[in-house]
Amino acid sequence: MTEDPETARQIAELARDERPLLVLDVDEVVLEFIRPFTGYIGTLGLELRPDSFRLHGNIFDQRTQAPVPNERVSELIEGFFPVQADWQTAPAGAAEAVATLAENVEIVLLTAMPHRHRATRRALLDQLGFPYPLLTTERAKGPALLQLRGEHPRPVAFVDDLAHNLTSARASVADAHLFHLMAHRQLRALMPPLPEGIVAAEDWPDAAPKIAAALGL
Repeated sequence: MTEDPETARQIAELARDERPLLVLDVDEVVLEFIRPFTGYIGTLGLELRPDSFRLHGNIFDQRTQAPVPNERVSELIEGFFPVQADWQTAPAGAAEAVATLAENVEIVLLTAMPHRHRATRRALLDQLGFPYPLLTTERAKGPALLQLRGEHPRPVAFVDDLAHNLTSARASVADAHLFHLMAHRQLRALMPPLPEGIVAAEDWPDAAPKIAAALGL
């Protein structure tokens, strides 16, 4: 796995910290994504019918009932990012739980999205009570996690809604504590079984004490 040069640049700007490290994905972890995205595409005459754990292949034209081509789905996701502040909100209890953890750990937000939308997402996160450093990446998350940890052998926890991001983290930081969290329960129910060693959390009230215990708080 190769690192994203722009992500590496963003990480280099952060102050050095030796406290335990908690890295959080953004969509479906500290911001809802599926529910607001469904509302957004509804204004375009489309609907999500989640029959499998993916967006591609599960979005349909409400008028013709035809599935939307994969290329169009990718365009819809890209088109959502500029207007995310009009739609996205935080899951219940997320801001409060993260703020409590932030009293004793370094928290960094790591989102997989085009770098050009970073400022828009930064403003939304500040508005919703997540004033923590935000990193964007267009490549695998594992190398970013390794660079974030730095040379100090501090404990690391990583929370994401997608298994491949969690396994990428494990490949780069073998002793990282990995947690799966996904706000949208209907889509989460269609998810394949998690790889061994990844802790599933129902919501933030469930996740927070598990993360705190893993980081020795």
